[in-house]
Amino acid sequence: MTSDFDADEVARQVTARMHERFPQASASHVESIVREEVAALADKPVHDYVAVLAERAAKKRLKRD
Repeated sequence: MTSDFDADEVARQVTARMHERFPQASASHVESIVREEVAALADKPVHDYVAVLAERAAKKRLKRD
């Protein structure tokens, strides 16, 4: 059973975790990357996993910065 998907809530949660992990990056930069990754997944049938997938993708991008 899937739950209602709230892209903004997912983005807020992932942004908070990523900002803790990458404190050297500006909060706005982290949020921008996370929101891009969440948006890329929002229309896919993987809503239960968007937070995990977006976090992984954001982590990769932030490590490259």
